[in-house]
Amino acid sequence: MAYVRTVKTASGARAVQIVHSSRRGSRDIEHIGSAHDDAALEALKAVARQRLAVGRPELDFGPDFAALQAGSGAGGGPLAITSSRMGYLWDALGHAYQLLGFEEAAGGDEVFRLPVPARIVEPTSRLDSLRVVEEAGFDPPAPRSGSGSRG
Repeated sequence: MAYVRTVKTASGARAVQIVHSSRRGSRDIEHIGSAHDDAALEALKAVARQRLAVGRPELDFGPDFAALQAGSGAGGGPLAITSSRMGYLWDALGHAYQLLGFEEAAGGDEVFRLPVPARIVEPTSRLDSLRVVEEAGFDPPAPRSGSGSRG
């Protein structure tokens, strides 16, 4: 796995690096450069993204997709993301929740049910899982006060 990161340097500049990591925990860090302003930082990030993209094939969605892209005013570039939905993932996690018997064990408690898939989608605290529920497009349940349980 490889990703781009920025770190502060001792001089106050921001360094752009590509981190190559493996499952065994070893990491190789490739230094791209250091920037003292936002424009230079963005240019270095673009260089790093280009280096990561080398050797990765681009998906061909066919001529219909190319025509759609050209008609969008994007000039052949990437299409703008206008919305996203994690409904399929959420539905699958809800189905697994039922198959594992959690729904029956929790007695249908919504305050317990919604944070479980939220914490799988984004491992976070119990209270912050309500934010994930909301970002997924659901109304988060009101947390119970004085429950004494820990997240």
